[in-house]
Amino acid sequence: MSVRAGRIIKRILLAALSLFAIITVTFFLMDLLPGDPFMSEKATEETRAILIRKYGLDKPVIVQYGKYLWNLLHGDMGTSYVLQKGRDIRTIMTESFAVSASLGVRALIYSILIGVPLGCVAGLFKGKGPDGLVRVVSAVGISIPGYVVAAVLMLVFSVKLKALPVSYGRPGGSVMPIIVLAMYPTCYLMRLTRASILEVLGQDYLKTERAKGMSELIVIFKHALKNSLIPVITYLGPLTASILTGGFVAESVFNVPGLGRYFVNAISARDYTLIMGVTVFYATLIITMNLVCDILYQIVDPRITLD
Repeated sequence: MSVRAGRIIKRILLAALSLFAIITVTFFLMDLLPGDPFMSEKATEETRAILIRKYGLDKPVIVQYGKYLWNLLHGDMGTSYVLQKGRDIRTIMTESFAVSASLGVRALIYSILIGVPLGCVAGLFKGKGPDGLVRVVSAVGISIPGYVVAAVLMLVFSVKLKALPVSYGRPGGSVMPIIVLAMYPTCYLMRLTRASILEVLGQDYLKTERAKGMSELIVIFKHALKNSLIPVITYLGPLTASILTGGFVAESVFNVPGLGRYFVNAISARDYTLIMGVTVFYATLIITMNLVCDILYQIVDPRITLD
């Protein structure tokens, strides 16, 4: 086995350990929530007691935890207690993730195609007009909360101009959710790429390349831009996982039946199995994307190891 393969296996094992820790902590923290999933039910105490026994919620938490882990290892995440009674958690997540991913992929693409080039422009024209404009736009975009962006978009495009529908299910209903999802990461990528470009441009090896007579275009596009992408790749890992699972604000405001909205509603309803299912899925996606980013580091810069 090669050294590189051994390091990748080590990272995979650490990723599995991290996922186990997240599942454990979430399960026991969830047990600390007051009440039970059936508190909101219009049922007698006797009926609630029957439901609690049916789903094993009357047993000690360590017994419930062991049973959940055993079922999870066999691919069984249980069924929804409240929001969609009796439906398999995997089915709910598959359907809702498809909606979130359809918005998230487009928002992610727009964020990269807009944020990274504008950040490069700002870095290459430091102290000039383009740099100042990008810095102002990125600062404003990062500072404004998502729910404010959503409210302004609805006021302008739905109420005033009547150009876009508020509801997700109608034609054009995905435009405003995508903008809300893409706003923060686009502005953050602008700032991150700009800072990375400025740091790389001051390195001695670029001065050496210029001294050898290499043209400025080759110095910038072949060397500077490539090495400046490492911090951007670091951010793209968790960003991809977050944006693909849907923004809580965007999906709640625009009534998008995605994973983010289900997660918020599951917490409010104390739908334990759905909370755990979304947490496991979300954590797995984040850990996987971070692992992919670690591997991409070596493609961008082979000097980086996975130690």
